[in-house]
Amino acid sequence: MWAPPGTVSFCADDPFRRSRPSARGGGATPRSWQTGRVSEAEKASELIGSAVGAVRDDDEAGVDAALAPLADSSRPDWARTVDRALLSLLASHVAHAWRRNWQPAELVRHAGRELGADAERMCADAVLAERGERPGAALDPRWREQLRALEAEAAEGADRPGAAPPTRFEAVELTLRLAVLLEAVPPLQRLCPRPGEEAPVAGPSGSPKLDRVRALLAKAESTEFPDEAEALTARAQAMMARHSIDEALLTAGGPAPETVGVRLPVDSPYDDHKATLLNVVAEANHCRAVWHQELGLCTVIGRPADVEGVELLAASLLAQAASAMVATGARRERAGRSNRKAFRASFWAAFADRIGERLERSAQEAEREAAAEHAAEGRDLVPLFAAREREVDAAVDRMFEELTYSRVRGPADLDGWNAGREAADDAALRARERIRGV
Repeated sequence: MWAPPGTVSFCADDPFRRSRPSARGGGATPRSWQTGRVSEAEKASELIGSAVGAVRDDDEAGVDAALAPLADSSRPDWARTVDRALLSLLASHVAHAWRRNWQPAELVRHAGRELGADAERMCADAVLAERGERPGAALDPRWREQLRALEAEAAEGADRPGAAPPTRFEAVELTLRLAVLLEAVPPLQRLCPRPGEEAPVAGPSGSPKLDRVRALLAKAESTEFPDEAEALTARAQAMMARHSIDEALLTAGGPAPETVGVRLPVDSPYDDHKATLLNVVAEANHCRAVWHQELGLCTVIGRPADVEGVELLAASLLAQAASAMVATGARRERAGRSNRKAFRASFWAAFADRIGERLERSAQEAEREAAAEHAAEGRDLVPLFAAREREVDAAVDRMFEELTYSRVRGPADLDGWNAGREAADDAALRARERIRGV
């Protein structure tokens, strides 16, 4: 939840305080093997079960004892049996993550954050394999879009030379560690139907105005001239504000659109300041943002058109800020000064602060103009805005029962602060560094 200025809030019930079930070590030969009546598949399953338990318990000796026969490649049929069992294990844990309201892209990203690039690719394969087990299941449009992106990335990766693949021993061990990671994922808030559940909800609106916003932001990201980027970003924000007002007027007097949510990635380093940037974009567009710090995710909640606009603008501003920081750092290094960590952190803090000022101003100007236009018709927009705020606040309260607060660190480098303010002079709102976090 967004908290008082200068603070970050976190859920009091930390989802990462998870109990770990005990498991027997993997050193002993399973007694059932001694009868000679156990199939190869059953042997593989027992060994995998022992290895997973050893990984959970940090029993390195047990892991090594189970890994040796699992990684044995001298018998191709046995190796294929083990591979099938491991993929089935991962697919079952992927389905478990769906029941905990994870979505494909964020689950794959979580695997990469925790275990590295090889685990990320392995998790993507498991997600696609799990989907292949029920090809006829209904899918929400966002879910389907994420699966298509994973398929495209897998195809590109197959055609692209890269680092040497892991050895079989390393791959089997990584699979076991990924399985333990996936079975322990914390529950998230439900943002869309799971595969095979109720009828999929509508996806992105396809609004012509939001298409124009996309085009403006693409130009802002590509231009080399700060003044042009400023004008383009401000125009995009003003267009989003007017689109939001039009949507509110269209639904006035009828049932209000249901609030929706989307989870956006917030990557380290400087994740607290990046989350602050997402917050000011959300607030300027009548949404709320909740930061899941441990997972590197930020949930944005609001009406559908507003959330879609926030998603577009936040992605663009994060890209613009990263490019500006690289360019500013290069100039500093040529001048003989180090682009130190304090500089970069202060740059992000200032960028979010200045962006906030500009976004707020742009949104307020658009709302004042719309209010003046409709006042002549006897329509008061203030109650519409107030009702929308109440709806979004109520949705946040339903999703996140308990939130705690912690202060966001302030800038420590004046040069970085000034550079960030200058780089942000192409957007709009007073940055209230308040972060609602889970």
